[in-house]
Amino acid sequence: MSHYFLKDKAVKIFVVMASFFVANALIAECIGGKLFSLETLLGMPVHPFSLLGEDGLTYTLTCGVLLWPLEFVMTDIVNEYFGPKAVRRISYIAVSLIAYAFAMFYLALRVPPDQSFWAGSMRAAGIPDMQIAFDSVLGQGMWIIAGSIAAFLLSQIIDVWVFHRIKRVTGEKKVWLRATGSTIVSQFFDSFVVLFIAFHIGKDWSMQRVLAICLVNYSYKAIMALVLTPVIYAVEYFIEKYLGAERVAALKKAAMGLEAE
Repeated sequence: MSHYFLKDKAVKIFVVMASFFVANALIAECIGGKLFSLETLLGMPVHPFSLLGEDGLTYTLTCGVLLWPLEFVMTDIVNEYFGPKAVRRISYIAVSLIAYAFAMFYLALRVPPDQSFWAGSMRAAGIPDMQIAFDSVLGQGMWIIAGSIAAFLLSQIIDVWVFHRIKRVTGEKKVWLRATGSTIVSQFFDSFVVLFIAFHIGKDWSMQRVLAICLVNYSYKAIMALVLTPVIYAVEYFIEKYLGAERVAALKKAAMGLEAE
């Protein structure tokens, strides 16, 4: 029975997308501790600007934003073919594994380091204490972790809801509208919630500062949602060629909560 189940083409697609979704979310969380300058990356001069009364703002972003737009692309594709229950399920799995990963990071940080060799093993490379370096890379504040997980879950729920509301109006037409529209809406909540929990509650930042930085981060995410729209069309083209029109129609009806004919 399991042999035939795993040979099913739709199951294969779901397993691949779910695996990529979970791995992408976990990697994004792990690399999120590094900040980078978007202006420098693009070879542009850095010009600090003001927003909502906050001075000195620049496009300094977490490396996690390099991967999060792909997460919402995957959300929309899974939503299109497998429905909101599938999105919620893989989202819960991703959050559970992120929490597990950080619990294991915490354990690894607390294990006594080897002082005879490991602690000073990279001194010649300019790292005098490997334990401090290890703590700096893997150790994140609990408020940041809590904010990130809460923001991820909430934004996924909003993305699914907006996606299906738009699809009920447009039908099978205007894939770009429901995919990009749901991502643009959900990304705002994602940007705001993580900053609100991590820095307003955790570090007592003013709401003005939280909103200003939220809008800077959100502007990048909104642009990336538009840029990645062709990726959704490309992936859906491959899926429909792979599964065939009849199977795709049945999947989409089931995803919308309709019975396949």
